[in-house]
Amino acid sequence: MQKFSAALAVLIVLGCGLSVVEAQWVPRMPPNVPRTADGRPDLSAPAPRTADGRPDLSGIWQPASLPYFRDLARDIPGGAPMQPWAAAVYKERSADLHAKDEPDANCLPQGVPKINGAPAPWKVIPVPGAVVILYEAFGQWRQIQMDGRTVAKDPNPSWLGYSTGRWDGDALVVTTVGLNGKTWLDTSGHPTTEALTVTERFRRPMFGEMEIEITIDDPKAYTRPWTATHRARLLPDTELLEFVCLENEKFQKH
Repeated sequence: MQKFSAALAVLIVLGCGLSVVEAQWVPRMPPNVPRTADGRPDLSAPAPRTADGRPDLSGIWQPASLPYFRDLARDIPGGAPMQPWAAAVYKERSADLHAKDEPDANCLPQGVPKINGAPAPWKVIPVPGAVVILYEAFGQWRQIQMDGRTVAKDPNPSWLGYSTGRWDGDALVVTTVGLNGKTWLDTSGHPTTEALTVTERFRRPMFGEMEIEITIDDPKAYTRPWTATHRARLLPDTELLEFVCLENEKFQKH
């Protein structure tokens, strides 16, 4: 049975309110959004490209495959290839239906790659030398460095790590290291360690769809690297909202 954490409940409530987010602003029709004859965004139109011919990943996105947020390894036969200690931790976490130890249930960051699968939207902003992702959930952000720099050999461990990116054809390949080992990969409780490397391949096959292939390589927690793929959908006529986790919070005491 899948557990339903306090943090997930909060995020789903937030996600269900997306249809009224645009009410915070005077309605406008962005000029770069293709439209059907009735004025609706044409989400099946070809993906836009930048001046240098690369896919333009910019926009506000919301995960379209929530089951991967609950269990990233759901499509792997036999489940994730866990080390014995990791399997024991996973079993214990999965049995706790209230997920009291889950980081985001305690208003802590969700980490990579889990934050991309949360119900709340996120905004991709390409800038010279980097790609910035703003996350509505918990007010987090990532910088994906695209200027050729490398990560120090012993970076200070952090919740979202240190991300570098490069283009491989039409895929933006993002490698993230320097994670602190405190995050869960999903709400089911797949564990991580500081040895984790996450590789994400972002593709935009059409205007309204993003595909993210995620490879987990954590030799201290898993016996081999493993891969999952989930998708996000574009929210073309909306904007991010402020998210303050502890404001009016009433879950933790329970």
